[in-house]
Amino acid sequence: MTEQQAGQQYFTADPSAAHDFHEFTFDLLGQSLTFRTDAGVFSKRTVDFGTRTMLDVAADLVLPAGKILDLGTGYGPVGIAIAKAWQRQVDMVDVNERALTLAQENAVRNQVADLVHIFPSSVYDQVTDRYAAIFVNPPIRAGKAVVTAMLQGAVDHLLPGGKLIAVIQKKQGAPSAEKNMAAVFGQVRVAGKKKGYFVLEAVHHG
Repeated sequence: MTEQQAGQQYFTADPSAAHDFHEFTFDLLGQSLTFRTDAGVFSKRTVDFGTRTMLDVAADLVLPAGKILDLGTGYGPVGIAIAKAWQRQVDMVDVNERALTLAQENAVRNQVADLVHIFPSSVYDQVTDRYAAIFVNPPIRAGKAVVTAMLQGAVDHLLPGGKLIAVIQKKQGAPSAEKNMAAVFGQVRVAGKKKGYFVLEAVHHG
C-alpha cells in the first residue's frame, strides 16, 4: 500500500490516517518545547533534521522588524520556537487541518498562543500580509510545482529587506531551489549546511 492509498500525506488538507498521537520534548532556539503530534503530519516522532538545521542557522541571522511567516507549519515547531525564543509575532499556515489543530494545541502548551496566528492556507492563497522573514521546509513529496510556488511566491509577501529562509536536502533539489529563488530574488546565499541539508537565504530588495 502506498502512502497515498493509506491517506498518510501530510501535505493534503484532510489526512485520513488513523490517529496515532505522540508527545515529546525538544530543545529549539534554546527553548525546551513540548509537542503533541499525530499520524498524517510530517515528522511525527521528533523534530526533523532539516527543521533543526534551519533554526540553528537562523539563530545567527539578522532579521528586520516585523512579523514572521512559518509556511507549512505542520504541528508548529518552527513558528512556536521563534515566537518563544524571539518574542516575535508569527503567522503559521498549512494546508493540513490536522496539523493546524495540533499547532494550535502546541502553541497553548508552550505558552505562545498570544504571539501566533494559525490559519489554513494552500501555499500563499490565504496570506495577505508582508513579513520580515518567511521560513519554509518545503514538502518535497508534494511535487516541484508546490515547492517552486513556495519559494518564488515569497517575494510578494516580504517587506523590503525581508528574508526567505528555506532548508532543502541537496539530493532532494537544493541546487534547483537555489536557481528558483535566484530567478525572483536576484541573489541567494547558502547561509549554512549540515549533513546534506542546505539552508538558503534570499533578501527582498523591493
